Amino acid sequence: MEIDWFGHACFRLRGREGTVITDPYSKEIGLSFPRPRGDIVTISHDHPGHRFASGVKGDPKVIEGPGEYEIKNIFVTGVPTAHDKKGGKERGANTVYVFDLDGLTICHLGDLGHVPTQPQVEALGNVNVLLTPVGDVSTISAGEAAEIVSLLEPQIVIPMHFAHPDLSFKLDAASKFFKEMGIKAPAEVASFKVTKDSLPSETQVVLLEAKQKE
Repeated sequence: MEIDWFGHACFRLRGREGTVITDPYSKEIGLSFPRPRGDIVTISHDHPGHRFASGVKGDPKVIEGPGEYEIKNIFVTGVPTAHDKKGGKERGANTVYVFDLDGLTICHLGDLGHVPTQPQVEALGNVNVLLTPVGDVSTISAGEAAEIVSLLEPQIVIPMHFAHPDLSFKLDAASKFFKEMGIKAPAEVASFKVTKDSLPSETQVVLLEAKQKE
């Protein structure tokens, strides 16, 4: 499986059976969207920075909430969570998605605003690759992201939803997350390929470049 990041919370997960695009964003957040092609689009919550499904090429199936889905032999589970620490009373609901792709389990936290409860952790299952916001402000903080890494114990962690010079709003830098994880900032990579056999024995943090062009 190959993972690309287009910035903010938007990833492309490209497996043998099909391609998933998570949280596509519109240009009003300041980033240019490269309009990738996908078979599945997941929307974590109703916000322009996360629900620009019409910007994805092809004729993708759009998933916009909790439930269990199977599309092109890709299994998707949407787990209900909140966008804040008050059960959604401030910012509304958020859906965390778990994908079963090429024998791997990938978890996209969306705009999660709290540390998951034990039942939510159990619903997420055994996560191999965790895509987590780390920028605070409207999502979890770097410290909370590190706490979630400890709870889920994924083999790969890829930070998202952090400061970028072109964003129209401010978020914390990814460096805060690396400090909370007790590591030096990893070198950026353009794309990341992973298989079940190549998973590391200890948690590894991967920093992806934000692709602004295809």
